[in-house]
Amino acid sequence: QRKLVESGGGLVQPGGSLRLSCVASGFTLDLHAIGWFRQAPGKGREWVSCMSSTESSTQYAESVKGRFTISKDNAKSTVYLQMDNLKPEDTAVYYCAGDRRGGPGYTCKGYESAYDYWGQGTQVTVSS
Repeated sequence: QRKLVESGGGLVQPGGSLRLSCVASGFTLDLHAIGWFRQAPGKGREWVSCMSSTESSTQYAESVKGRFTISKDNAKSTVYLQMDNLKPEDTAVYYCAGDRRGGPGYTCKGYESAYDYWGQGTQVTVSS
């Protein structure tokens, strides 16, 4: 029943911006943590960012810190990843993932195995 659907990917030039969306259904978003991952061609899935259910914990990979911002709108059951100052090395398929371990005080995790369910991915290409 739990489902995540990403959107917002596309082609942007280096230095440009893009906002990804992840729409959740089948569960109460404010009781779950959400992570963003990406997978470049020929590479493994890389953790990018995450946010706890209460937004008491947000984390970013060093490679995107200061450029990407995770946020959510519980009323819209949507998590966002705002990506600014994009670089060619940001090119990848981006996935959102849900962690059912929610509630106050939970710290989101920066590794794949913490997450229970995944979206289908959206392609982000950064190129001139």
